[in-house]
Amino acid sequence: MASTNISWSPKGTLLHKDDFSVYDKQLEDGSAFTKLNCEEADEDGLENSNLTKDLSIRHLVTLAVGGAIGTGLFVNSGSALNSGGPASLVIDWVIVSTCLFTVVNSLGELAAAFPVVGGFNVYITRFVDPSFGFAVNLNYLAQWLVLLPLELVAASITIRYWNDKINSDAWVAIFYAVIGLANMLDVKSFGETEFVLSMVKILAIVGFSILGIILACGGGPHGGYIGGKYWHDPGAFVGHNAGSQFKGLCSVFVTAAFSYSGVELTAVSAAESTNPKKTIPKAAKRTFWLITLSYVIVLTIVGCLVPYNDPRLMQGTSSVDAASSPLVIAIENGGIKGLPSLINAVILIALISVANSAVYACSRCMVSMAQIQNLPKFLGRVDKKGRPIPAILSTLIFGLLSFVAASDKQEEVFTWLSALSGLSTIFCWMAINLAHIRFRKGMQVQNNSLDELSFISQTGIIGSWYGVCVLFLVLVASFWTSLFPVGSSKASAETFFEGYLSLPILIVCYAGHKMYTRNWKLLVPPKDMDVYSGRKKVDIEHNRQEKQIEAELAAKKPFWWRFTNFWC
Repeated sequence: MASTNISWSPKGTLLHKDDFSVYDKQLEDGSAFTKLNCEEADEDGLENSNLTKDLSIRHLVTLAVGGAIGTGLFVNSGSALNSGGPASLVIDWVIVSTCLFTVVNSLGELAAAFPVVGGFNVYITRFVDPSFGFAVNLNYLAQWLVLLPLELVAASITIRYWNDKINSDAWVAIFYAVIGLANMLDVKSFGETEFVLSMVKILAIVGFSILGIILACGGGPHGGYIGGKYWHDPGAFVGHNAGSQFKGLCSVFVTAAFSYSGVELTAVSAAESTNPKKTIPKAAKRTFWLITLSYVIVLTIVGCLVPYNDPRLMQGTSSVDAASSPLVIAIENGGIKGLPSLINAVILIALISVANSAVYACSRCMVSMAQIQNLPKFLGRVDKKGRPIPAILSTLIFGLLSFVAASDKQEEVFTWLSALSGLSTIFCWMAINLAHIRFRKGMQVQNNSLDELSFISQTGIIGSWYGVCVLFLVLVASFWTSLFPVGSSKASAETFFEGYLSLPILIVCYAGHKMYTRNWKLLVPPKDMDVYSGRKKVDIEHNRQEKQIEAELAAKKPFWWRFTNFWC
């Protein structure tokens, strides 16, 4: 067998680039290892973190669902409907979902090859640029830090639907304690907790979809066929001319992107998953379809049941107040009593689930950034049960901000906290696709074959470039609507910084890291790129045989099985 650049070793560990020459000689001597070994890497501390590997596909999918389906679907979609109209909801969410499909494929390829702690936090730093990675990762970390207190406050506001006399901080204290205890469980128990919470949301979405179709067809207590009535009156788009309607369409893009944030958690969990080669790609694709279909179906139904000029869409006390939920309004319009309380209960569970995922995501990102020396080293410590205790406690300490729930300034506080990382999801997705593009370039320059990868992105490099370009256009649209808000022809500094404050922060972090490290290269040169450390070794011949066997078995299956297996 000819000498290759694949990382084999007798103990099944991953090798660094410098170790390859020793084993190349072994390969030439005929002592190659042909059995695929799935043991984990122990390189540069990326895998040597004591994190347990107990998360299955089911856990990974529900963890991502837990982070992605929350206020974006149940509450914020109401303000998006009010500013853009029902057509804008469907168009923007579908466009963003096409970008998301390229992201999950890029993530699937990278995470299956490099199942390291923190996932894309490492990929961006290693394959694009350390300074760019630091800026994007810090922005992403800030998003989850802010999300924890934001969701807890939202949960306390939701309780007011039933009882507005009890101090909101009392409810915050209860939710805070529950989430803190849940994150102190071992990762498998945590995964099971998130599975239960996510299943409640999924069942609620299925139930609302069925009920919504019945109401639209005239099967509600009030009767009367609705169909596409509200798409004609008051209309599919908000605005009296093409220009104002287009601005309304553009204003919804960031809401759509923010609502999908959390899908990338499948890669954050890579180091804690069983057999990443199989679980990560499937979990990423299934997460995409589950979340995308949930959003598109529910928002299409909402657009049919609630007119965009319904005053209740803007009557919430804050952007996370369930009183302005379009799902609740749709059921109230249908004349069904009792169900609005049930939907509010589901919203409450969704908020707690997102807050729970926020602590998980934030703590794992801290571990990753500590191990690549972007944060203090103590934050990377993991105990014998696989819990990053210092990182979890740091996240929970920041979460104490949620006790401003009883203050009359809480809306103002969270508006500006959210502004600190408002565009972090878009920056993160663009960076993931760029990391995939750069990784492929590094593989090519260093004469590595794609056969060395256990999973290859279905959208390829073209898909990654498509995702980068469309997300850049979303940033441009957001810049316009932040500077010139919908309904106004004058520039507004306040709304601009509320929507775009995270960009100057990203630039400051990037420039500051460049000056601190004195690394003035814009990109990591492909020839110097580390495409080995932490990478799962793959026996090319065994991999080809495995794929051939899988193809032969798939050929014997019915078409529907092959179709779903390919896409899901």
